[in-house]
Amino acid sequence: MIDACLLGCGGVMPLPGRALTSLFVRYNGSAILIDCGEGTQIELRRNKLKYSQIDTILLTHFHGDHVCGITGLLLSFGLDGRIAPLKIYGPKGLTEIIKAFLIVAPNLPYEIICYELEDNCVEFKEIGLIINAFKVKHSVECYGYRIDLLRSPKFDPEKARALNIPIEYWKVLQRGETVGGFNPKDIFGENRKGISILYATDTRPVDNITKFGEHCDLMVLESMYNDIDHQEKAEENNHMTMAEALNIAKECKPNALWLTHFSPSLLEPNELENEVKAQYENATVGFDGLSITLNFSEI
Repeated sequence: MIDACLLGCGGVMPLPGRALTSLFVRYNGSAILIDCGEGTQIELRRNKLKYSQIDTILLTHFHGDHVCGITGLLLSFGLDGRIAPLKIYGPKGLTEIIKAFLIVAPNLPYEIICYELEDNCVEFKEIGLIINAFKVKHSVECYGYRIDLLRSPKFDPEKARALNIPIEYWKVLQRGETVGGFNPKDIFGENRKGISILYATDTRPVDNITKFGEHCDLMVLESMYNDIDHQEKAEENNHMTMAEALNIAKECKPNALWLTHFSPSLLEPNELENEVKAQYENATVGFDGLSITLNFSEI
């Protein structure tokens, strides 16, 4: 089970009732924060989410509307008595960016570990989840992220009986250990679908989004502009329109699509909800505090 909460759905500048970009993803008592725009701390408290659960921060890029909430968050961690290390991932230059933030947040009682991403696609593991960082197309180097909770194949007792595997070996094999000359793969069925989340903002439509977004459970995509009149502006500024995000969803077929990162000129994006659902039934126009619990879809 994974919980996700859209803490902020604004782009460029915050508005009353609309914090800047951030997504909170929780699994097994720990959490990953993707981006940390202005207002993130307030939304964490408003949604009764715990600072202490955040183990890792994933930054897409270093524009202010995605990172300007970090300094205050780092200070709050310290005031809350944090001593556990905090891991931060982001594009090349991350270490210098964090050093700059620490000028006004010195002497923190915990370590910050920075991981700089450079390749087109990078896979790593945090809090028991597999994370793929992939490059997207923006005016500066920018990454999207796919988060996966893998699921082990189902134990097949009929296979175990057919191979005359003693019952006392079954639990050992289910832990992934070899015993009595038997291999765990001997008693498991086909792989089962896990849980997946894709997050991509501040980008033009690119192949990496569709590659990593296919059939995911939750897709979170930017919709900076909402109509065809802004297509030229979207291309010029390396953003996506709402129509482009919906087209990606139609191709990838996520179980749920959240549209986010709205231009401040789009004052009432919720008014487009019916229009959006007419294009993709499982789409939702995002808002601060939008939450979901994702469960395994198969027994």
